[in-house]
Amino acid sequence: MAKNYDLIVLGSGPGGYVAAIRASQLGLKTAIVERENLGGICLNWGCIPTKALLRSAEVFHNMKHAADYGLAAEKISADLDAVVKRSRGVAKQLNQGVTHLMKKNKIDVVMGDGKIVEKGKVAVKTEKGEEELTAKNIIIATGARARDLPFAKADGKRIWTYRHAMTPPEMPKKLLVIGSGAIGIEFASFYNDMGADVTVVEMMDRIVPVEDEEISKFLEKSLKKQGMTIMTGAGVKSIDTSAKGVKAEIEDSKGKKASHDFSHVIVAVGIQPNVETVGLDELGIEPDERFHIKTDAMCRTNVEGIYAIGDVTGGPWLAHKASHEGVIAVEAIAGGHPHAMDVNNIPGCTYCHPQIASVGLTEAKAKETGHDVKVGNFPFIGNGKAIALGETEGFIKTVFDAKTGELLGAHMIGAEVTELIQGYTVGKTLETTEAELMNTVFPHPTLSEMMHESVLDAYERVLHM
Repeated sequence: MAKNYDLIVLGSGPGGYVAAIRASQLGLKTAIVERENLGGICLNWGCIPTKALLRSAEVFHNMKHAADYGLAAEKISADLDAVVKRSRGVAKQLNQGVTHLMKKNKIDVVMGDGKIVEKGKVAVKTEKGEEELTAKNIIIATGARARDLPFAKADGKRIWTYRHAMTPPEMPKKLLVIGSGAIGIEFASFYNDMGADVTVVEMMDRIVPVEDEEISKFLEKSLKKQGMTIMTGAGVKSIDTSAKGVKAEIEDSKGKKASHDFSHVIVAVGIQPNVETVGLDELGIEPDERFHIKTDAMCRTNVEGIYAIGDVTGGPWLAHKASHEGVIAVEAIAGGHPHAMDVNNIPGCTYCHPQIASVGLTEAKAKETGHDVKVGNFPFIGNGKAIALGETEGFIKTVFDAKTGELLGAHMIGAEVTELIQGYTVGKTLETTEAELMNTVFPHPTLSEMMHESVLDAYERVLHM
């Protein structure tokens, strides 16, 4: 006999489990279907455990530079197995936290593969057989997976996806990273800090190509200074693996092809949505050109009663976007009046070394969309707290509309900028102008003072430069 609910959520990642919690808060009887681990990829194999790895690499990096702080550290070494074990422990703790939240909010958890077999009905293949669930509303939050290269299928031995790179069978000696988006650059940064010889190949003309051009250039210079090889405007044409390593043919920006030897490869060329087994075709749910599910401002698909959120929909593909969409969808289902998502107010963070964070339009995009702009820029070297921390690499850039003073975008690179960006995100959400930002009192001594100075610089009022 079918179990009846007000809402069924397919997928328990940061979009799905947040949607389920909000639904419970609003009094909706809710079930969540998960085929692997509560918390989804983000908590178990993505956002959280990668940050644990990167934290270990950051500490290791600082230990090697202890003398810069008047300290002595001898016989410094890293135990990769122990680093990975800590990361997996962090993931397990978060998984247990989500399990607790499901119980606390009285959400039924059904472990298995769920498929929408008709409007309002989900069939779940579990270890005990098939369960049937019904609900007037269904949210698809099945996420996405790493995209393969046709000539470089991941095998977990020599060719890795992000998932293999998080639990490596061995420490790579010479690592090739294909793709310089957030995932590729974070793993390149981690393994470089841990002692690998890292090469990054990016087909676009600059790394982290979604970021402001000045950020891209600064990061490339920094990574090269750290010992990485960066190849932009380049492409990997073929990969041959053996028991000893990998031979990759790479075409550089001038069209010259050459063979290079590596011990391992990480493929980080994007994602593809998990839509194949959900039942989209049978229901007539419309995909976009990349096979992600089309939705409206309230996360509704073209089929009544079926919503979609997170990486299974259009970009940006970020955990915090998925969570926010989960709340929007549920509040729309419950008859509320949620605010639609504004993608220009979604911050993006890359946890490489140095960190990158941004929100809103780049300078180039602002000009392209017809804005006359005022741009401010302030370096870390001009900030007292940054100097005291020994973190003088980086800068903060702000972009304003010259006529209205609207904050159009903010772009940062340097220590802890992923913690600073939310200040500008709040400002953009409140539709702030330069006047409010200039009149805000920033505490001293803090890194946040650079945010103030960058705004002042855009209006020729900078104080400490």
